[in-house]
Amino acid sequence: MPNPLVVALAYDGLGTFEYGVAVELFALPRPEMGDDWYRFATAAVEPGDLKGLGGVRIVGDGGLELLAQASVIVAPGWRGMDAPVPAPLIEALRKAHANGARLMSICSGVFVLAATGLLDGRRATTHWRYADALRERYPAIQVQPDVLYVDEGDLLTSAGSAAGIDLGLHLIRRDFGPEAANTVARRLVVPPHRDGGQAQFVQRPVPVAHEASRLGPILDRMRGDLSKAHTIKALADAAGMSERTFLRRFEAATGDTPARWLLAERMNRARDLLETSPAGIEQIAEAVGLGAPALRHHFRRQFSTTPGAYRARFARA
Repeated sequence: MPNPLVVALAYDGLGTFEYGVAVELFALPRPEMGDDWYRFATAAVEPGDLKGLGGVRIVGDGGLELLAQASVIVAPGWRGMDAPVPAPLIEALRKAHANGARLMSICSGVFVLAATGLLDGRRATTHWRYADALRERYPAIQVQPDVLYVDEGDLLTSAGSAAGIDLGLHLIRRDFGPEAANTVARRLVVPPHRDGGQAQFVQRPVPVAHEASRLGPILDRMRGDLSKAHTIKALADAAGMSERTFLRRFEAATGDTPARWLLAERMNRARDLLETSPAGIEQIAEAVGLGAPALRHHFRRQFSTTPGAYRARFARA
């Protein structure tokens, strides 16, 4: 679909950070992306000027009628877990979804989607602080409390506010491919991909300052040559640490062991190659440091599909 329209909802009490995430991802002019990039509009859920958090006021481009034209509808953080969702908004979202629109929530925006009933029987996530409340209020939803985002195809939900960036990049990847997602990520100065299954929080998300100069190059080294067998001893020696210290600080910095971190990088690289290159499965497996049977096994575990099926669906000319 050329120039898909992304519509962000705006309402009194709007979560301005989550709304800003949608604007940054989908509304900025990006001539480098070509002529088919997203269009963007803001739909006012209520009449009049709307006051967002922080005292800002927002005037929408239109009202709920915009939802009928949307390819993607974004529900930013909702104004309260127990704040009722207006009936006209619920009806407009149901109609838009029936017409093919994808509905995406950021953080507590999931309560807007939940009120439509469309998430019943489906997987969804939200900020870990709201997970129990979502489960209690909407027991038909399969709440996933420990992931960054959930992609159910036509319904996409993210965890805390910053996870909305990860979900947005994931959607851009789906619509325009990994190169486009990487380009937007570079503009945002964020990692190009964090898998949806990653935990919402880690003990320490980035290395402390005095260790960054040692751990940062190690991550780059591993990522730069995924075909190589990176032993703990070699990595620890390169970082100037004992193996025990290296393992402890690596996990504190990334939330993963070196083996799990490396496997995730290999899977993401394999996915990129399946989308963008004509290489065979065996060649891709070799490029990411795995045998073909291991690649198929781990790919199915992480992405719930086979490499061949993934390529058939997502390969780009």
